[in-house]
Amino acid sequence: MKRRDLLKYLSITPLAGASIAGGLSSANAAPMSTPLSVAKKRDLFAELGVRTFINAAGTYTAMTATLMRPATVEAIRQASHKFCMLDDLQDKVGARLAEIVKAEAVVVTSGAFAALTLGMAGILTGLDPVKVKQLPKLEGTGMKTEVICQKSHAIGYNQALTNTGVKIVMIETVDELIKAINPNTAAMHFLHVQSDKGQIQHEEWVAIGKKYGIPTTIDIAADVPPVSNLWRFNEMGFDFVAISGGKALRGPQSAGLLMGKKDLIKAARLSMPPRGETIGRGMKVNKEEILGMMVAVEEFVKIDHDAEALIFLERIKKIQAAAESVAGVKTTISTPTLGNVTPTLNISFDYSKISKTGEQLRLDLRNGNPSIESVGGKDNIGMTAWSLQEGEDVIVAKRLKEVLESAVKS
Repeated sequence: MKRRDLLKYLSITPLAGASIAGGLSSANAAPMSTPLSVAKKRDLFAELGVRTFINAAGTYTAMTATLMRPATVEAIRQASHKFCMLDDLQDKVGARLAEIVKAEAVVVTSGAFAALTLGMAGILTGLDPVKVKQLPKLEGTGMKTEVICQKSHAIGYNQALTNTGVKIVMIETVDELIKAINPNTAAMHFLHVQSDKGQIQHEEWVAIGKKYGIPTTIDIAADVPPVSNLWRFNEMGFDFVAISGGKALRGPQSAGLLMGKKDLIKAARLSMPPRGETIGRGMKVNKEEILGMMVAVEEFVKIDHDAEALIFLERIKKIQAAAESVAGVKTTISTPTLGNVTPTLNISFDYSKISKTGEQLRLDLRNGNPSIESVGGKDNIGMTAWSLQEGEDVIVAKRLKEVLESAVKS
């Protein structure tokens, strides 16, 4: 089968991985001339001159998010030595993950942003392959064009939805929501991490959606732990749930999960690779990421997250003590409740005693040896122990104290 014919076949038979695999005989495959060689150990970052650092900031994309657990890395290593049909693997992995997260269906995506786009595409097109190819052009297609969202949930990542061609309709109250619902309403979108800022909460949002026959969707990109959030919103009745794989789940940074209703996930997959001529063709996720994501979730649900939180708290308190030992430095520790749920240290300054701004001090930490990344504004430093490896809290505490002491006015 020629490549063009194979792509055409895949586009009309979206979940046919297993059946296609049976038709491609290994006897017809060209043998490898040489076995895969084992690369010698190299420090590629040093070789390329790329700065590496101790991550006292958190799971930020720009900082390459997270470090995968050994079991996830091993899954990726194993996957790299064999071929399989992509759809067949997604079917099997999706079925296993669906049991864990208590969803009707799951598919591994290239991140939470892609999950939002693909989920929205599935809502718009259903199982119609003609509509799949028409996205993001909605005019004249019969597809719906509007997504309702609370004003407090309006963030830049909502572009993942508008990439499908829809427009966002902003509301604040229940009355405004009901008035906004019309024949063009495709979905009602919710942002968990800012749910405390909106007037309408999860359960009421879902109930109104069900009453008017409107699919409800939710973005929980960085909102585990608690581990129960993996299934809480599926059980609540949201039609799809999008989550990042490269944050607390510690899966591949370029992976995520789209969880939800079976028919919706099936429709979303029509816009995913290996199918071409879709808005999601570039949102490719490979076999290594798919299996890595599966193992990351399996490992995540086994962890004693209360015990882990205590370890993080102990580490951040060690850093706090070092900071507070310097005159003119004030600190607080707080733990967010909706997203990025980890003890977070905030360091502020009495500028009658400290000669540098928080911004300058963060640059000192970055430019030192070892390099340490933190977050904050002009007048503060923010740190977490979330991404610290064992023993790095001691290094951060020592280096932070040195940087702060160097800024004490004489």
